[in-house]
Amino acid sequence: MLSKYGRGWISTPLIHIARGLEATGISPNALTLIGFMLTLTVAAILATGNLLSGGVLLIFAALFDTLDGALARHSDQVTIFGAFLDSVLDRYSEAVTLIGLMIFYTAQPEGRMQVLLLAATLVGSLMVSYTRARAEAVGIECKEGFFQRTERIVVLIIGLLTGWMAPVLWILALFTNLTAVQRIVDVYRKTNAGR
Repeated sequence: MLSKYGRGWISTPLIHIARGLEATGISPNALTLIGFMLTLTVAAILATGNLLSGGVLLIFAALFDTLDGALARHSDQVTIFGAFLDSVLDRYSEAVTLIGLMIFYTAQPEGRMQVLLLAATLVGSLMVSYTRARAEAVGIECKEGFFQRTERIVVLIIGLLTGWMAPVLWILALFTNLTAVQRIVDVYRKTNAGR
């Protein structure tokens, strides 16, 4: 939802930043890798329990994740491998971030529920991606879902910055999996249309 409606107001600033990046000669794939390295740092910080610092750095990591695509489009460097690499590292980035939080909560005396919620979020986020990939592999467009990656990152950042992790973890676990279910239902409807 945020991806769909936020594109309009963020596109102009991204174009200006992409122009500046193009002048440096950096490639979109390099930005993708830098963003992933930042996310690994975020995961390590979250594992130590410094949630506020992790949240601040996650904002910058997410910015790199947005800029690689903007630079690729602006500089006419869009490639199949670049899109593939970006998508794969997006999955890894989300996974390591959640694992970093799992490590932190595992060490907490009453962190069992948080670990379970994070595990549910991890499964759900992978299924959101998998349902789309599997649907598109059989020729069905599948972009349904109100809680996609952008929404998950924004909600997680809010939780890390405010300290409201208990409600945020419930929101992530529930709505991520509901989005996967939305996509399953969407594909079912499309494959059974007219029957």
